[in-house]
Amino acid sequence: MSLLDSALLTDLYQLTMLHGYFTHGMRETAVFELFVRKLPANRNFLMAVGLEQALTFLEQLRFSEEDLEWVEKSGKFPRGFAAHLASLRFTGEVHAVPEGTIFLPNEPILRVTAPMPEAQLVESRLMNLVHFETLIASKAARGVLAASGKLLVDFGLRRAHGAEAGLLGARASYIAGYAGTATVSAAQRMGIPIFGTMAHSFVQAHDDESAAFQRFAEAYPRDTVLLLDTYDTEIAAHKAVALASRFKERGNGIHISGVRLDSGDLAALARNVRRILDEGGLGQTTIFASGNLDEYAMRELTAAGAPIDGFGVGSSLVTSSDAPVLDAVYKLQEYAGKPRRKRSTGKATWPGRKQVFRNLRDGRFDHDIVTVEGDAQTGSPLLVQVMRNGRRLHAPESLQTMRERAAAQLASLPERLKTLEAATTPYRVEISPALHKLAAQVDRMTGEIPALCQ
Repeated sequence: MSLLDSALLTDLYQLTMLHGYFTHGMRETAVFELFVRKLPANRNFLMAVGLEQALTFLEQLRFSEEDLEWVEKSGKFPRGFAAHLASLRFTGEVHAVPEGTIFLPNEPILRVTAPMPEAQLVESRLMNLVHFETLIASKAARGVLAASGKLLVDFGLRRAHGAEAGLLGARASYIAGYAGTATVSAAQRMGIPIFGTMAHSFVQAHDDESAAFQRFAEAYPRDTVLLLDTYDTEIAAHKAVALASRFKERGNGIHISGVRLDSGDLAALARNVRRILDEGGLGQTTIFASGNLDEYAMRELTAAGAPIDGFGVGSSLVTSSDAPVLDAVYKLQEYAGKPRRKRSTGKATWPGRKQVFRNLRDGRFDHDIVTVEGDAQTGSPLLVQVMRNGRRLHAPESLQTMRERAAAQLASLPERLKTLEAATTPYRVEISPALHKLAAQVDRMTGEIPALCQ
């Protein structure tokens, strides 16, 4: 069993709480909901991704012999605790919004209903998976909007915070609308399209740049993309034109399909390279740009009319560098049939099992209503049941289905929410009268002063 499959990939307090629940027989049904308290700066929406990995984790949850041996020998728990863990499996229900769905603060995107020990144990890993992919998909969606239909490729693996982050970042960005990734394993494991050009080191390893271009084209003739900025970008563009002319004369079928720019004034270089390519008869050769790009740079280049056909985005995407964390939480909303509520200042929650209804106007998102499950409201419900008795209700969705959903969701956003800055008028999320009433009832039952949910 790998580290990522271990049930011990969790926080210590999950195990100490399990011990407390087992000791006192607290095994009644608990309901936890995963949601985001507030949007990061300059975000107008988030995109939910990561459900597939979450469901796989829940279905496969179990403590291995190695895990149980560590628990016994750790000195952290009394004798016999490991015996409780040996038979623990996830047997509950999950409701969630489908991957690629736009959501807002205080809207649950995943709800777990299970015996308390099970529902508690899964908190850390569920948040780890859903938070990360949602973070990256939300960042990627901004790039999709900013690039106005240009080809986008994930270049993030080498700067990702670990191998799993690199793979899941490729998945999340692909769902959000990127065309693919440079990460080969993402193609092998997930079927995500892969893209690649050439390295500066290949050019540097040759005494002559033209020779490097020719050898690369001969080694990779079907889709040759030459990297132009190892030395002088415009001189390299002329060399690419000359090489294409020689290939045409020889009739060897090698076609230079694109060139890549990775540094410098990309707008000015793209214009000059486009002119050189066009004058040399390479009007169909595309220009691809990379090099510390983010959605702001892509918007600027696109707005300036730079003749760039696609962008490779790495560090800023896979780390969501301007907003590297979401205020995501997984909170108890019901236990033993009674609604529960946290009241901490600035962190108060709305109690009970909830549903979110989305209302449209003229085909665009108009407002959402968060309410108690079973309270009929206008609009379409977002949460659907995806797991019962610890097993999925349906086969996993294809990535293409998720991509189509994400694209439709972005197209349905009001124009004011498609900007890279915070909208003057945020999207409206209403808390229903039924949910206000339930919160007041919980406050009266526990004798506490009502606190406004943040």
